[in-house]
Amino acid sequence: MSEMTRPEMVAGAFQAAWNAHDMTVLGGLFHEDATFVNRFGHLVRGADEIVALHAPIHQTIYRDSTLENEVIDVIAVGSDAAVVHFWSRLTIGAEHPAGPHLVDTLIQAVLTCNEGLWLIKALENVTLTDPRTGKLVLRK
Repeated sequence: MSEMTRPEMVAGAFQAAWNAHDMTVLGGLFHEDATFVNRFGHLVRGADEIVALHAPIHQTIYRDSTLENEVIDVIAVGSDAAVVHFWSRLTIGAEHPAGPHLVDTLIQAVLTCNEGLWLIKALENVTLTDPRTGKLVLRK
């Protein structure tokens, strides 16, 4: 895993771990007591639980998926904390029961820095949907 030396590196690091389907690397992006809210509103606490949430889907329905992330902004909260927002496009392959499709989400990650290295303290992933219909919305 490449170490995150700037908070905005989180988008690329998360993307690389996902696309390699390497849940050990994914877990290493988080503080041991971090929280994660997936796009369905499921909250877990702790790096081990975050890995446990992702490992089964990366062995099955998301094993042929890829992510493409794009940083929107980085908001400094002092010298050792930041909030990073980034777009995430999930390309889901044929392994998924619904077949190949795209899902766009907006991710908010809170990171803190210790000895020059940034780790995720909290992350929330929100699916883009039309509030009137509930249908998925894709970014252009």
